[in-house]
Amino acid sequence: MRGHTEFQEERGGPRAGGVLIRLAHDTRLRLAVLQVLMLAVVLGGVWWLAHNTIANLSARGITGGFGFLGRTARFPIAESVLAYRPTDSFGWAFLVGLGNTLFLTVIVVAASTILGLGVALARRSAHPLLAGAGTAFVEALRNTPLVVQLLFWYAAATLGLPNIHAALTPVVGVILADRGLYLPRPVIVGDAGPFLATLVTGAVATGLAAWLARRHVRWTVLVAALAVAAVWLHGGLSWSLDRPAMGRFNVTGGISLSPEFMAVFIGLLLYSAAFSGEIIRGGIDAVDRGQWEAARALGLDEGTVLRRIIIPQALRVIIPPMTTQVINIAKNTTLALAVGYPDIALVTATTINQTGQAVEGIVILMLVFLSLSVAASVLMGWYNRRIALVTR
Repeated sequence: MRGHTEFQEERGGPRAGGVLIRLAHDTRLRLAVLQVLMLAVVLGGVWWLAHNTIANLSARGITGGFGFLGRTARFPIAESVLAYRPTDSFGWAFLVGLGNTLFLTVIVVAASTILGLGVALARRSAHPLLAGAGTAFVEALRNTPLVVQLLFWYAAATLGLPNIHAALTPVVGVILADRGLYLPRPVIVGDAGPFLATLVTGAVATGLAAWLARRHVRWTVLVAALAVAAVWLHGGLSWSLDRPAMGRFNVTGGISLSPEFMAVFIGLLLYSAAFSGEIIRGGIDAVDRGQWEAARALGLDEGTVLRRIIIPQALRVIIPPMTTQVINIAKNTTLALAVGYPDIALVTATTINQTGQAVEGIVILMLVFLSLSVAASVLMGWYNRRIALVTR
């Protein structure tokens, strides 16, 4: 006759209890089961969201997919780095908006870093007025919403400036009015194609030499400069300035910077400089004070000490948080639509209104900024490894 234990094992009692006991005491098994359950919940949520999205789009008669990118856009873009016409496709409109975003990001990153250095040095100054001005600048801009600052600068550019018939000319060749800022534009006279091709080739060769063989960088730069000069002289090229001039109804010639661009650029510049200044100040303060004292004991002036000794060491502390700041600047450009600057966010919004492809438009926008963030992280990480201390 079988025992009571064997009978329970056949029915699965002790075995089921053993599994539960093992699950309660085996940490790895418990974590694996929890991860499987979490994965199932995530996949279920994604399936539910996709199913409902497809059902709602079908109910509204909207066809999914990215086929709309090849259709004619039929909407204007007021200003752009790349050439654009309303007869171009939606895909090209996205690229034009991306070009505006990249252009704005690059110039704001460069200008805010330079201005941030000045703010950091002002805050560290022993002069109470200069230090107070730096502190007031940082506190006022960091504690005010960026969109409010953009609207303020847009109002200042459109309402605080005279109309085009009473435009200001602070410098010869510069015109400032409520329609924008007009600046002289350098123009190459002659066939500039070979010259530009040589210039790009020299820049690429210099970059490759700096990456692959640092000892040959100087020779590469010299050869590239000589090649560019030879092409310039051989082609008989020259350059001139196309200065803006007042016409009957508007300004002709030169470069035109719209009030929207000026508002976005000034607002992003000042807002980002306040954060960059604090990052730079923290990096400078992280350098041991003995470095300053040793350099001064050698008779070096303050500028040389800062440029040759302090900043190279501070960069190791500055670069990691500055990476986040660069990414934030790129993402903050999306607020340009608040003042009407046609960056990729505004182009996406306009495209969604025209086509109804909301999901596809948002996906494109997310992928663009994800790519920009990853590219900035990789580039800044590479530079951070280049300047890192080498230990043996």
